[in-house]
Amino acid sequence: MRENRVVYLRFFADGKARYGLLGGKVISEITPDYFSDFRKTGKKYQLSKVRLLPPCQPSKVVAMGLNYLEHVKEMKMSIPLEPVIFIKPPSAVIGPGDDIVYPKSSGRVDFEGELAIVIKKKAKNVPFRRAGDYILGYTCLNDVTARDLQKTDGQWTRAKSFDTFAPLGPWIVDAVNPDNLKLETRVNGAVRQKANTNDLIFKIQEIVAFVSEVMTLAPGDVIATGTPPGVGPLKRGDTVSVKIEKIGTLTNSVA
Repeated sequence: MRENRVVYLRFFADGKARYGLLGGKVISEITPDYFSDFRKTGKKYQLSKVRLLPPCQPSKVVAMGLNYLEHVKEMKMSIPLEPVIFIKPPSAVIGPGDDIVYPKSSGRVDFEGELAIVIKKKAKNVPFRRAGDYILGYTCLNDVTARDLQKTDGQWTRAKSFDTFAPLGPWIVDAVNPDNLKLETRVNGAVRQKANTNDLIFKIQEIVAFVSEVMTLAPGDVIATGTPPGVGPLKRGDTVSVKIEKIGTLTNSVA
């Protein structure tokens, strides 16, 4: 990664959760966090020796539906005239390596690999041109969905909100062009989704401006930008990975 690109992460080491900056394979601990003025503590940790946590603790995950043209066709729905948004609760968030738990009430659970925006500071009624000022960086998200319940309910809240249904990580990266990133989702090593964010119907600045008009966004809140075509079912025992160019790979297993 370029020297001017900052990689933010949360990790567990020495009995507590910590914040850090990643350089190569070494983490430099910071305090208090990367949503405020921080300083390096001088402590360093090997990436291979720590457990990664979700890179932020959002008060809410605002997710986009139907934001890739080909996915709209795949779902046999109409192209939205403005962003379609829904909420995933913070209780759904898990980190890299954590298990996605298959709920007993569902017979079909799908993966949905997505690029996610992490908000840097309080945002309300953000102008389109200033949206970038409110973004800390970008990460990977899997918008896990109980597809059968989504169809049964006719709306998305239950299907999207089960505990563990928002894997997030492995870290947050700034200074990337979010409008031109390759995205790939694999299940048990097989490619299931392959796309580029240049196919997004609504772009990053537009999304931030739109959502912040509806609700106040807090530091650490996450906006998932929608999934490309290729969504499909997961089985117990599967391993699913969401890889985004210049960001990293988020891997979770299904319990």
